[in-house]
Amino acid sequence: MTDNQLYPPATGELAARRTRLAPEIDAAFKAFSARVFAPGALPVKAKQLIAVAVAHVTQCPYCIRGHTKAALRAGATREELMEAIWVAAEMRAGGAYAHSTLALNVMEEHGEPPGA
Repeated sequence: MTDNQLYPPATGELAARRTRLAPEIDAAFKAFSARVFAPGALPVKAKQLIAVAVAHVTQCPYCIRGHTKAALRAGATREELMEAIWVAAEMRAGGAYAHSTLALNVMEEHGEPPGA
């Protein structure tokens, strides 16, 4: 890892180390992932677009890269990907907006006059 890299590159050696350290759990996770992203009620492209949006909300750079590539392989367009990312941005911002009710309630409990 170079000094200017925030995250180390995902390498085959790191993946192999992860497998060696917990082979049964690694195999179970890979099987689960394969099943989740298999065609079902949702087509693969839709699942990958969802994954790209979720990866942006969870801010996982490895997931962003991997699921963007998978979405493109599944036929997603650049426009669809960007729209999914905007949905993620709205949902993340919407969470802060919705949770402001917690702070507003505390303000009211501590004598903040209604309408202030």
